[in-house]
This record gives sequence, C-alpha cells and structure tokens, in this order.
Amino acid sequence: CNTPFTLCFVRHGQSTWNRDNRFIGWTDTPLTEDGVLEARIAGQMLQKSGILFDEVHTSLLRRSIRTTNLILMEMGQEYIPVYKNWRLNERNYGDLVGHHKKEMVKKHGVEQVKRWRRSYDEPPPAM
Repeated sequence: CNTPFTLCFVRHGQSTWNRDNRFIGWTDTPLTEDGVLEARIAGQMLQKSGILFDEVHTSLLRRSIRTTNLILMEMGQEYIPVYKNWRLNERNYGDLVGHHKKEMVKKHGVEQVKRWRRSYDEPPPAM
C-alpha cells in the first residue's frame, strides 16, 4: 500500500492512577516521573526513526498533552500544530472510576470487567 502519509499512535506515559492500578477514564491525573521518562524516550525513539510530523492530535487530558509536548521537545518539533479534542479522551469508565482494578475484578468477575474494558457495546456501570 502506497500512501502519502504516515499515521503514528502513541499512548500517554504512566499516570499516577496507572501506577496505582485504578480505573482512570476522564479523570485528569498527571504523569508520574516514570511517565515523563517514558514520554521522553518515546520522543528520542521517534526522532531516531527519522519521522517528521506535520501535526499532532491529542485528547484534552493533561497526561496526554504533556506526553505530546515532551515527545515533540525530544524530536525538536515543538513548533508544529497540536490539536486537542475531547473525542480523543479515554473511555469513560463510569462507576468504576477511581476504584482499584483488582477490587472490581473481585466484585464483578474477570470476564465482566474484561467486557467493560474492551467491548464497544457493553458500557461500564453508570455513575
């Protein structure tokens, strides 16, 4: 397939609730020190690959915005347009937000939690 563009997806670095194994969803948790390091390393790897971005799209969540900024800084591409949109926010985990993932597995079962996390047609319990 010959296309005139390259699409690159990067996940945000570790956030405080990732570290604590909690459901995050739209909660605006910051990056940890490890998350900052992960973002910088991703930027270095992308810079070494030779990829050059024309623009970047990210969510409105600060963990994603900071990851984007750190990557672009490492690549020397801080000048490119960055578009932020709530539609790129993570899935809203409803009533699971803030709860420890293992506790929710104990309460609801591994298969149910897996369906909530991975399916498109079975949303998590409402808040």
